[in-house]
This record gives sequence, structure tokens and C-alpha cells, in this order.
Amino acid sequence: MTPEALPEAARAALGNGGDLARALSGFTPRQAQQDMGAAVGEALADNASLVVEAGTGTGKTFAYLIPALLSGKRVVVSTGTRTLQDQLFHRDLPLVRDALRVPTRIALLKGRTNYLCLHRLDMADEAAGGRSAVQHDALQQVRRWAAENGSGDLAEAPSAARRTDVRPRITATAESCLGGQCPRFADCHFYEARRRAQEADLVVVNHHLLLADWALRESGWGEVVPEADVWILDEAHQLPETAARFFGLGITGRQLRDLTRDATEAYQREAGDQPGFPARVARVADATEALRDALGEADQRAAWPQPPGPAVRAGLDDLKTALYDLALALAPLGERGLELARCQQRAERLYQALQQFDEPEPGQGVPWFETQGRGFWLRLTPLDVSGPFRNRRDAAPAAWVFTSATLAMKGDFEHFSQRLGLDEPRTLCLDSPFDYERNALLYTPQGLPEPNAPGYAAALVAMARPVIEAAPGGAFLLFTSYRVLREAAEALAGTLDRPLLVQGAAAQHELLARFRDAGNAVLLGTASFWEGVDVRGAALSTLIIDRLPFASPADPVLQARIQATEAEGRSAFRHLQLPHAVITLKQGVGRLIRHAEDRGVLVIADPRLTRRGYGKVFLRSLPPMRRADALEDVLAFWQEGADEIPG
Repeated sequence: MTPEALPEAARAALGNGGDLARALSGFTPRQAQQDMGAAVGEALADNASLVVEAGTGTGKTFAYLIPALLSGKRVVVSTGTRTLQDQLFHRDLPLVRDALRVPTRIALLKGRTNYLCLHRLDMADEAAGGRSAVQHDALQQVRRWAAENGSGDLAEAPSAARRTDVRPRITATAESCLGGQCPRFADCHFYEARRRAQEADLVVVNHHLLLADWALRESGWGEVVPEADVWILDEAHQLPETAARFFGLGITGRQLRDLTRDATEAYQREAGDQPGFPARVARVADATEALRDALGEADQRAAWPQPPGPAVRAGLDDLKTALYDLALALAPLGERGLELARCQQRAERLYQALQQFDEPEPGQGVPWFETQGRGFWLRLTPLDVSGPFRNRRDAAPAAWVFTSATLAMKGDFEHFSQRLGLDEPRTLCLDSPFDYERNALLYTPQGLPEPNAPGYAAALVAMARPVIEAAPGGAFLLFTSYRVLREAAEALAGTLDRPLLVQGAAAQHELLARFRDAGNAVLLGTASFWEGVDVRGAALSTLIIDRLPFASPADPVLQARIQATEAEGRSAFRHLQLPHAVITLKQGVGRLIRHAEDRGVLVIADPRLTRRGYGKVFLRSLPPMRRADALEDVLAFWQEGADEIPG
């Protein structure tokens, strides 16, 4: 197909009597979807950059897949999560490919730790000492599954493979993978997936893999994700923060503990005759735990102290010394075996990373740390990722499509475009086709205290209880902090005539399954429930948001970004904090109406929405829906729609 014909071919395929209408029963043509398909087709034809906000229900996945498949170009599609990646590859992509009757070769590629490593499974079997009966049984389940599964994709594995004491033993990281020297390289699931991706016409990846790959290329390492003529980045609102993580530097307690475990086991298999070696490994293990203790008992996320206190200073110095000594001890042992050689490289890189974190170059990034339980993370995060993104786009001519349901603020893409270094991209803003004015009500309750006021959680629960009880189906309560969530959970426990589900009580997918099955449950969640959650019908009929989702001003990276923005003479609130909060709110609100027949009540319990001038910015960025400020209006809304609620 010629490039000039691609836009109209995409529009036709999505229209009345088009390929999708003929192939998919129940397919309904949508003008917004056709407009997006044509715009993507034009961008692909012109090798242009396109930013598209496609409201919920637009059908953006089909709108970009059709021109991508018709173009005949090599395409990489990246999604926000592995769950969406699997959905796209296993469900949406085959449907569209079959409807268009094109012979496109497709492949799914995930990060290394998503595949079973047969070599590490063999080693886990050999290192049986000290293993519990539960661990032994879990590994045997994985072994039986591996004998029957060809892909090695752990998303298909039994739940035993997800155990935190099992998964690190059966997966390889970029640091621990032996690559072509591995004795099981010929059977390697990851390299087989990578080979299929290199041969495919369209590859589906996720943002974590894509950005980790780009970061490795920046540092001179080889590529995993193949080059392409077209890059389509779905859920693109996640890119700036994800990129900051991968274009920065990070050292974790898990990396250090994995190193000491692997070095011990490799020494026992491949050497065993150096009496002083175990003590050197033990010093790294002890220094790792000492640094964690020095960072404080409480879970926290904070700026790295400048200068560090005596305990932290000593902990960091001791850890660097222990890693340096371990790398020296491993150097002559590398000839004994591949595992010892790789451990030597890991110890050296961790030492260098700690040095870089401790003495960063000017402008390299913001140093901060986070602790959770016994885990800890040390990070250098860049304030600006536009440079690496611009470098990547400039490296080879290609078409770029960035899309999400939430990219713009009042139809303006400036905030998103600037963060990714997009210079005057083409833009398209498509409203949701759903009838929000008829099917949704925005309730802004009166008389609530501001979110930081004492007693706010109690007032929130008192307001929410009658709203929940009035709803014909279930309710989400979305919070911006765990503290308020916990207080609300305690206040609601035992007071409702319906199931109460609380984040942390079970895995997210289990909570969502229970929520859908119950039909009238109440689920309390924080950040991970604000996006990527799809519950259709009356099972989710009420959405209560506790406060406008401004990022915490105590966040060390945000603090540095605020200072940098104001140093440029710009308002950090207007150009940084407000746009981020608006986009986050739009993501949360998008959980409510997921189908044309859904009806629901949205409650925003933050009085700043109506009391502060910036509240109008939030309101103008939300879908158009009726407004109410009294509980009676909520009851009337449900009464008028009593016969329209899907079962």
C-alpha cells in the first residue's frame, strides 16, 4: 500500500462495511476512532510525531493497530504494563490481523526476568541445602510446568513461580545472565523470544523493557528491542516518570543480597578452596544490612542527606569497601567458572554505582533513597529526560505515535510534549464517545474539611457511607495516601452490608476478581488502582476520590524539579504540579464509565475543587457531566436510572 493511501485505508477499515465490521460481530463504527486511525496513518506515511489523547471508549488500540498493520512497515508497540501487553498480543492484535487478512509476523517480547531461566533452575535444584519443604515443592511445580511449556513466559506459570523466595532463583537479570556462554543457551527462552522479535514485522513490548533497553544503548551496551520504522507508545502518560527511573542510576538491597547468595553458591560449585572467601562475602552481606539499619526503621522516601549522618556515612563506606574487596577476591577465581566471573563483574559494577551515587557529577541527577521493610533503594534521578528521548528519535528516521486517555490539560499538550522533548508534534484530542451528561453525576459534597485538616478521614467516611449504601452496585474509594486509606478502612470495617476489600489484603488481581464477583463490594485502593483497572457494569457504580492528587511536596525529586522550574522564572505550580495532578485525576476518573451503558456517580471529596481558583482547571479537564452538591441529588440520579442499570 502506498503511504498516500494509508490514512483513508485505515478510516475505511474502521467504518461502516469495513474490515472490522465484517469480521467482528457487534463492532460499532465510531467517528473518533476513524479520525484517530486516519491521523495515525498520516503520521506513519510522513514519518511524523503524533500525540493523541483518546478518551475512554474511543477504541484507540484498533485505531493504531490498523494503520500499523496496513503500512507494511516494521513496528514496535509499547504498552504501560505487562498485563496490557499480554492483552494486546493475545487478544487485540490477532483479531485485527485476521480482520485485515494481512500476513504480518508478530512477536511478544518481555524483560529477561519474565522468562524462566533453565540454567538457574538447574542450579536451584543443585543448591538444595537449607531449602524449606515449601520451596522444594514450589521448584518442583515450576520444573513440571517447564517440561510442558514452550515459551517459558512466567505469566503462564503456576503461582508457585511468583513466590518471592522462588522467583529470583529461577530468573536471570541483565547482571547475572551468562548470555552465549550459558550451558543452556541453546534452550534459552529469553533469547528465543528475542530472536522471534528480530524476525517479526510487529513486536509488542512494555515501557519498562523499552526504556531499560534505551538506557543500555546510551551506556554503550547492546540492544534487546529491535529497530523499527514505527514506534507506537500506548499509555504514554507513564513515559516521563518511567524514563526518569531508567535513565538514572539505581542500587537496591535486592541486588546486593542476590549477589551474596549467588557468589556463595558459585564458590561452592566452582572453587571451594579459598578459606578467606566466604568471609568476604559475609562482609558484603553484613554491610548491606548495616546500611539498611542506618537508613532508619520506618518506611520512607526522602532526599539523600547532605552530608550523610555518621551512621549512614559509615554504612555506605563499609559497603563500598566490602564490595571492592569482594571484587578483588573474585578476580582470580573468574577462570574457575562462568558464574564466579559474572559475580566479579556484578560486584565491580555495584561498587562503581555506589561511588557514582556517593559522588555524582554536577547535574547528573537528584540523589534520594527509599526504604520499605528490609528493602532499600538508592537512586540518582535526572530532572529532565527530554534529551535522551530526543537523542533516541534523532538516531534513526521513524514515525512516532504517543497515545493515552490522559495526556492533555484542557486540550493542551504542552506539558507532556516538553517533558519528552517533542518539538511541535502533531496533536489530536478526541473526547470519549460515552454520554457522560446522561450517565454520570459529579457529586461535590459540601461542608467537608480540607484534606490536611484534623478529622478529615472521619468526615470522609461519614460522607461516603450513605453514598455507598445508595449505590445499586459496588464502589471504589481511591486515596492518595496509605494513612487515610488505613483510617477509612478501620472506620468502615463491620459497618457495611456488603464486602469490604482493602489494598494489601491480597494481590491486586485477586481483589479485583472478588470485587467483580460480588457485584456490590467496596474496594479501598491507592495509586495502583488509579489506572489500568477495567470494571464494567454495575459492579462499579460509585467512584469516590478523597483528594485532588497533587504529588507530595516532600518527594525529593519533585522538590528538585520545583526548584529547577522556578530558577527558570516559571511557576512550578502552573507548569509542573497542576498539570501532573490534572492528568492523574483524569486517570482515576476514567475508572468509572467503561462502557456506553455504564452509569455512575463520581464523588470528589476535596473542597478545594470548588473553593480554589485552580479547581476550574480540573473541572474543565473532566468529561462533561451533571453536577450535584447534595446527597438528595445522588439518590435522585439512581432513581431516574433504576431501569437502565445493566445487570
